[in-house]
Amino acid sequence: MSGTAQTRNGPADRGDPAGRRGPAGGRPPHGVPQPIPQDPDRAAVQRRTVRVLMSAQVVGGIGMGSMLSSGSLLVGRLTGSEAAAGLATTSITLGAALLGIPLAALSRSRGRRAGLGTGWLLGAVGSLLVLAAARLGWFPLLLAGMLLIGSATAANLQARYAAADLAEDAHRARALSLVVWATTLGSVLGPNLSGPGEPVARALGEPEEAGTFVFSVGAFLIGWTLIQLLLRPDPLLLAVATAPTTAARAGHPEPAAPFATRVTAALRHVRAAPEARLGLVAVVLGHAVMVSVMTMTPIHLAHDGAELKVVGFAISLHIAGMFALSPLVGRLTDRIGRVRVVLVGQVVLLAAAAVAGTAGGSRGAVVAGLFLLGLGWSCATVAGSTLLTESTAAAHRSEVQGLADTLMNLAGAGGGALAGGIVALIGYGGLNAAVVLLIVPVAVLALAPRRAD
Repeated sequence: MSGTAQTRNGPADRGDPAGRRGPAGGRPPHGVPQPIPQDPDRAAVQRRTVRVLMSAQVVGGIGMGSMLSSGSLLVGRLTGSEAAAGLATTSITLGAALLGIPLAALSRSRGRRAGLGTGWLLGAVGSLLVLAAARLGWFPLLLAGMLLIGSATAANLQARYAAADLAEDAHRARALSLVVWATTLGSVLGPNLSGPGEPVARALGEPEEAGTFVFSVGAFLIGWTLIQLLLRPDPLLLAVATAPTTAARAGHPEPAAPFATRVTAALRHVRAAPEARLGLVAVVLGHAVMVSVMTMTPIHLAHDGAELKVVGFAISLHIAGMFALSPLVGRLTDRIGRVRVVLVGQVVLLAAAAVAGTAGGSRGAVVAGLFLLGLGWSCATVAGSTLLTESTAAAHRSEVQGLADTLMNLAGAGGGALAGGIVALIGYGGLNAAVVLLIVPVAVLALAPRRAD
């Protein structure tokens, strides 16, 4: 029979890969990673893994997208400051940065199910804190909730790597991009829940901008449930267990290492591979560009008199640019090469800055610029993440990927924090001009003659 049958009935499913069981022949002790099949049908497991991840991304995307437009407005309401509004996205991205490596370390020791599931669960807790803060009018609690919501962002990002754990080389970018694409439905629908969220907020005695966070709680909990129940066998543990090394085949994950040790090891692996360096720089700076501009766009539109539903529609199109075309970006990445698609992404980001930065009072031009901003991010993220994954050994991928997401979100947090001040100083057009400085280094590194695609 296929490896699926072995997964369900073979000795490996009742203990470790050698068929050993826990005390008294029962389940393995708490904390032991889920067992790995001895001879799994790798292709079948990969297909199932991608389907489960896509399902979780759809509902998780609703949770993330529903508050993108409302978060900044809620902060602005509580603080009375447009410049402070950028702290909403900044706090979320900072939370994702702080939790990225811990969640990756959890995945490394106990599998993707533990890492991704914990991320979604903490996101639900963060959303509840935001609702409490909105009711009490307590800004510090609001920021604490936003920080915890960042764990859901970290889980959302790390899911794309989970899709690549078992993928064949020729289809790695496609698998990764499908999980990125799955976020489209939820993330595009989410911002448009701003309208329905208003009566929900009023019924709960919350500010109107807080209604979408009610939807976020439910969405994150559903995402956690899907990962916990259906992501079996665990793709990362299976990839490590079937890697061509004695230690990995023994089925024993490496012991937990201190945080600083994991960061140092990840940096060492990135420095050793030119492809990993380019992938890291592409995803980090591409994310910084995207977050910096996207953070202040709802405030820019609202300042020009746009209604909340118009702001939500604009963010929806931006998210569509980020995710909807990602399968095509993935296929293009597999077909013409990772570096070329990274370069395409930089050109699109440059076009986005030009269109949005010169839009003036034209809402249509701002929306078009936002769409291009999302598309450029997609190219940089899919191609850069693929480079990063395939240039790192399976046993070390989670640390390197966690480092990439941490730096990515730190850059986004920094961009979001500075964006409000830049707009206050030189305007929205000036912000778009400033982010060009982040596009140039990626293009230069990708064009360097030292590497071949």
